[in-house]
Amino acid sequence: MKSRIILLLAAMLVELLLLRLGFWQLARGDEKQQALQAAAAVLQEKRAQPLADALTQSAGFTWVRGRVVFRDAPLLLLDNQRRGSKVGVSVFQAADVDNGHTVLVDLGWLPVHGDRQLPKPTMLTGGLDLEGLLLPPPSPGLVLGPAYSTQPDGTLLLMRLDRDVLSKALNRPLSVRILRLDPEQRIGFARDLSVQANTLPPEKHRAYALQWFGLAAAFAVLCIGVMMRKTDANG
Repeated sequence: MKSRIILLLAAMLVELLLLRLGFWQLARGDEKQQALQAAAAVLQEKRAQPLADALTQSAGFTWVRGRVVFRDAPLLLLDNQRRGSKVGVSVFQAADVDNGHTVLVDLGWLPVHGDRQLPKPTMLTGGLDLEGLLLPPPSPGLVLGPAYSTQPDGTLLLMRLDRDVLSKALNRPLSVRILRLDPEQRIGFARDLSVQANTLPPEKHRAYALQWFGLAAAFAVLCIGVMMRKTDANG
């Protein structure tokens, strides 16, 4: 009797875990759908706000315009970024705004070839008037290992964009959001204004949710069948 109770509790825990994973995937899908809609509304209007003012806000999407001064600090290369079928790095550089904030500017994407020879982009210097989309940084995903490694030329190869770690590495607090330059600006590298280019789209999360719910249903049917057979055998 005791063993049956233990097995029943274990089955219930597995069932709850499967359901939890399904609801988590649904929530992630809804969250990403809302982000896509918010970004689309901003990009449709492109009504520029002053960059300095927008940096006081910590969330959402804002089309901005303002002057920055690029810092004499290492370039940041975010690894494993896809553009179409190709894999490469996204290039970031820290820049100061006149209200004292420091923002990471997304300069665009460069390819990394099969020999894993990293590109060597040139740092920007001095002040520039920029326009673009202020947005949350890429999701760090599964956090494993160090956030970055320092390359021989001084650039930082990022495994993920960890604001707290990078603030310490650059000796400067970084703003919560990053600035992706307008592709129309003739500086930097290949880029677009896609806000979820290197992550699962909402519909993929919903598909995974259905899979988890399907597993939960199948597991429940299996458990009920096993319990009924044992009851018949004992009867």
